[in-house]
Amino acid sequence: MKNVERAGITFGAAALTFFAPTLAFAEGTESGGADILIPKMAEFVPALIIFLLIWFLLAKFVWPKVIGALDAREQTIESSIEQADATKAEAAEIRDEADAIVADARRKASEIVLEARSDAEKERSRIVALAHNDAEDIIAKARDRADDEMKRAYAGATDTIAKMSVAVAGKIVGDTLANDEAKQRELIKKYLAEVGALNG
Repeated sequence: MKNVERAGITFGAAALTFFAPTLAFAEGTESGGADILIPKMAEFVPALIIFLLIWFLLAKFVWPKVIGALDAREQTIESSIEQADATKAEAAEIRDEADAIVADARRKASEIVLEARSDAEKERSRIVALAHNDAEDIIAKARDRADDEMKRAYAGATDTIAKMSVAVAGKIVGDTLANDEAKQRELIKKYLAEVGALNG
C-alpha cells in the first residue's frame, strides 16, 4: 500500500512539475514587458509547492538511498585501502623474511663450501702423508731386502770361494790339508777375515 501511495505522490508531483510551467507560460503571454521577470502568485505558489513536494520526496526516499550507497562505497573504498595497506605491509614483512632466509642460506652455503674445502685439503694432506709414509716403508723394505740378498749372495760367494780356495790350496799343497780339518777351518777363517777386510 505504501508503494502505491508513493507511486501516486511521485506521479502527481511529476505531473504538476510538467504542467505548471505550461500554465504559467500561457498566462504570461497575455501580459508583456517587465512583468515577465516578476513571478505571479498563481505561478509561484504551485511551483513552490511542487518544488517542496519534489524536495521532500527526494529527501525522504531518494537521498537516503543515494547517501547510503555513497557511504557504503566510501566504506568499501576505505576498507579496500586499509586491506591494501595491510597486504602491502604483510608483503614487505614477507619480503624481509625471504631476504633474511636467502642471506642465511647464502651464508650457510659459503660456510659449507669453506668447510668442504678445508676437509678436502686435510684429506689431501693426509693422503699425501700416508703415501709418503708408504713409499718410505716400501723403500726401507726394498733396502732391507737388497741388504739381505746382498748378504746372502756374499755369504754364498764367500762359502763358494772358500771351498774353491781350499780345493785349489789342497791341490797346490797336496794332501797335507786334505786330512787335517782343523787346518782347513783355520785357513778358511783367515781367508774370510782378509776378504771381509777388503770389502769393509
